[in-house]
Amino acid sequence: MRSFNYVLKPLTINNAKPKLKRYALTDGGGLLLEIQPSGVKTWRFRYHLAGKREKVTIGIYPFVSIKMARDRHEQLREMVEQGRSPAQDKQAAAVSDAAVSATPTPVLTFRMFALTWVDDTLFHRAPSYRAQILRWLDTFVYPSIGSIALVDVMPAQVLDIIEKLTHIPSTAERVRVVIQQIFAYAVRKLLITTNPAALLKGAVIVPKSKHHRHLNEVELGRFWRLLDSQGAHATTIIATKMLMLTMVRKMELLRATWSEFDRDNAVWNIPAARMKMDQPHRVFLSTQVLALLDSLWPLTGSRATGYLFPTIFRRSTHMAEVTLNHFFRRLDFCVSGFSPHGTRSTAATLLREHGFGRDAVELLLAHAEANSSVAAYSHMELASERRRAMQFLADRIEQLASGADVTPSRS
Repeated sequence: MRSFNYVLKPLTINNAKPKLKRYALTDGGGLLLEIQPSGVKTWRFRYHLAGKREKVTIGIYPFVSIKMARDRHEQLREMVEQGRSPAQDKQAAAVSDAAVSATPTPVLTFRMFALTWVDDTLFHRAPSYRAQILRWLDTFVYPSIGSIALVDVMPAQVLDIIEKLTHIPSTAERVRVVIQQIFAYAVRKLLITTNPAALLKGAVIVPKSKHHRHLNEVELGRFWRLLDSQGAHATTIIATKMLMLTMVRKMELLRATWSEFDRDNAVWNIPAARMKMDQPHRVFLSTQVLALLDSLWPLTGSRATGYLFPTIFRRSTHMAEVTLNHFFRRLDFCVSGFSPHGTRSTAATLLREHGFGRDAVELLLAHAEANSSVAAYSHMELASERRRAMQFLADRIEQLASGADVTPSRS
């Protein structure tokens, strides 16, 4: 047999993260490790025999260790050298074992099929979306029905899962929908005939969603004047101002690192991995934001974590989101129900009322285009208008905070 060197190391394998599509790490001699979008890592042997390309599965890592996989790989290579097909031998052995073995067929559990559903149907979805689905399944579903045979799951068992989540009705309904989609896929695969989750549609009453309260110009002026007099930590006040002036989401700001900022060109480049839509986002920085960064640098710029807003209690992580939530609740400027998320709608409304176009404002908010056809052909950035809008927003807020007259809003 042709000699070669195995190259994979345990650290390389353990650090391999799932991607949108399955991919493989090559070990050598046709031995490879496939990483599925669900995170499952499977050893396979790819080879050529009689002019055909074949592949045979060895096992799942780490249940099949590197040494076990390589030992089996050597056996399979010898079979190929002898002109035998490992894939066909494995199929023949499976048929033979099924005929003579008294051991019952392995049960297809709900968890086993749910992982198949994730791989087969969610490969095109964003990694953050898949991660959320897997968290729901791990936390809410598998403890109840994960080990039960797929065909044996009853509506009462699904209802029990949902009823335990009635204190968070929106999550309860979304979990029910996920379970329903898994069983619907099993029906299409002819594994079951009925969908136990579909019968429970309407079991949870989801209250209508409430839009986040936004501020008009008078309220915004009062809000801004009040910030510096609250006795809060300087980093909390700067974070609040930057949240309004950059129009980003709360966690996009709190997880920001100094390395993402290009202060020479007044640009903040947020990587796709930290964005809700899994697309990189560029924020154009006003002179006011640059001044805030200058005042923030002596406070956090030398921290080893690199975060703009590290927590003051533990230096290894960023400021907790509840810090801003509590700060907003403390502010008494004659407006109730104003939260950090409301800064985005406040800024967007102000810009639209002062004549800035919808496309530019949507780009500032990092919203995805709802029309898939438009999204496929639209790659505009409107950089100059977005930069002008961000500077106008900062200037206008300063004017309102200093008592400037409020002009009537345009319809």
